[in-house]
Amino acid sequence: MAAPVDLELKKAFTELQAKVMDTQQKVKLADLQIEQLSKTKKHAHLTDTEVMMLVDETRMYEGVGRMFILQPKGVIHNQLLEKQRIAEEKIKELEQKKLYLERSVKEAEDNIREMLMARRAQ
Repeated sequence: MAAPVDLELKKAFTELQAKVMDTQQKVKLADLQIEQLSKTKKHAHLTDTEVMMLVDETRMYEGVGRMFILQPKGVIHNQLLEKQRIAEEKIKELEQKKLYLERSVKEAEDNIREMLMARRAQ
């Protein structure tokens, strides 16, 4: 009788270990993406700060592929604000995804603990 229960526990531990490793990789990836998006957001903010200090008549160019297009200051400002907003939204999404992953691992660990407690109670 003990052998099937031991096999169940062994299988559960193996699944948990695989899930934990997979989740840790996903969390690390999310951390890297959050860090990169934070840098992008900060860069856009600093660039926007510098652009706003310039006179409205200043000639500004937007890089498009291998060419540059003359753009008014307002358009450049709006593009930089949009870039910041998009980065902030993606950061929030990644943080929520990260919390979900951490919660799912904790639930799996709790399930294993419950199985162990039930096994000891027998």
